[in-house]
Amino acid sequence: MKFGFVVPVYRHGSVLARLLESLAIYSFPVIVVDDGNDEAERHLIEDAVSKFNFAYLVRLEKNSGKGGAFFAGVRKALELDLTHLLQIDADGQHDSKRCGFFFEQAKVFPDAVICGYPEYDETVPNIRKNGREFSNRWARFVSWDYSIKDVLCGFRLYPLDGLSKLLKIQFLMNMRMGFDVDVLVRLAWKGIKIISFPVAVTYPEDGVSNFRMVRDNIGISATFTKLCIGMIFRIPMLTFRLIKRRIKGDK
Repeated sequence: MKFGFVVPVYRHGSVLARLLESLAIYSFPVIVVDDGNDEAERHLIEDAVSKFNFAYLVRLEKNSGKGGAFFAGVRKALELDLTHLLQIDADGQHDSKRCGFFFEQAKVFPDAVICGYPEYDETVPNIRKNGREFSNRWARFVSWDYSIKDVLCGFRLYPLDGLSKLLKIQFLMNMRMGFDVDVLVRLAWKGIKIISFPVAVTYPEDGVSNFRMVRDNIGISATFTKLCIGMIFRIPMLTFRLIKRRIKGDK
């Protein structure tokens, strides 16, 4: 098993070095994806990456959204012959000390997505905390996988074999804020097991959010509509898989 990290970066160049420093203890490759940042941000990203010999920089000329940056990182990971890729947000809101536990779980469940779900402190905005359960319930419905705890947390360890199967259909997927939902549901459709563990999440007071209320809520709603239609065509397969899980005693 060969582990690595992928860090999509858009407007978080000023805090990237701090994140990379926290990941240095793992001695795994870190793929940093510059998602079409402006010149000032690019200099910050280049400077941060240059300080760490385990960091690889992938540059996108235009902003492609979280999903586009993520898949650019996946392609680089395949070039590096990695087998598993841990996605972590560049803004430092996730507890990086949790990475070691996720790597250990991947050794136990090598074919599963090890998915984080947030344990919030007092810094979380209520609108984010209260709104995400709607997305979680919809994701469980369209995936027929009621083991899913959270579909919006950007802290996940993926098997690259599963992700590589989605590269050909990425043009069908939501590449922006709906990406985390889209990719998890599609992996569940492929029968990939999803196992969830908590990760502490903090929202810094001076943090930069890339979420756009109107645009991204519309995009996420469109994603669920598309996934709902996709679910209908997969009902026979999902029914068969559900029966198999029940027979085996799985949840």
